[in-house]
Amino acid sequence: MTSDLDAVRAHYAASDRGDLDGMLAVLAPEVRWTEAAGFPLAGTYVGPAAVADGVFRRLAEDFDGFSLTVDEVLDAGGRIVGVGTYRGTNRSTGKAFEARVVHLWRMEDGHAVAFEQVADTALVQAASA
Repeated sequence: MTSDLDAVRAHYAASDRGDLDGMLAVLAPEVRWTEAAGFPLAGTYVGPAAVADGVFRRLAEDFDGFSLTVDEVLDAGGRIVGVGTYRGTNRSTGKAFEARVVHLWRMEDGHAVAFEQVADTALVQAASA
């Protein structure tokens, strides 16, 4: 069985490779994925397909070079915290941004049942305006 910490690390490693299937593999079928209010994709998406279509594919469509650099992944016993920096360039405006982010993962048996993004959304919005 994969530990919760290893599962989240595997998600981030898949993200680094651009491996969407690998990113989705950690998500439970009923995962509730919440993007921060003020973020361009704000809202809660339920299920891996909704996350793929509503978040990951849209980020790739809206931002050139969208990436996440993860600085720390912390195990808080059933909850995993990822800390890092988003970067990208809005395709419509040509404006680049760099914004700090924290991911809060709620895990059960190596799968994410809930995810919450906390981000400096003002910097992302500024690149989109």
